[in-house]
Amino acid sequence: MGLGSLFGKLLGGSKGEGASASEPAEPVEYNGFTIIAAPLKEGSQFKTAGSITKDIDGETKTATFIRADNHADRQSAVSHSERKAQQIIDEQGASMFSRGHV
Repeated sequence: MGLGSLFGKLLGGSKGEGASASEPAEPVEYNGFTIIAAPLKEGSQFKTAGSITKDIDGETKTATFIRADNHADRQSAVSHSERKAQQIIDEQGASMFSRGHV
């Protein structure tokens, strides 16, 4: 699966096999940012992925992330995706939005 199709699924693209397992988790607030874990199902594994949003000057900014980490179950992938997003926020802050993906 190519990077483009991974981003497509993350951002609500086609709903193929296992789409319900790849639906986003409930949003989590962290240091003024909103994290939405959205693990991607690949075969029997789940890939770490999600998005980070923040309202800046009245505009909602969003950055997406996909990592190579695989997990055997969706809940582990959700937890890891949320921790990875917190790490990204701590390291990059709002500067991540200048790229759109991290």
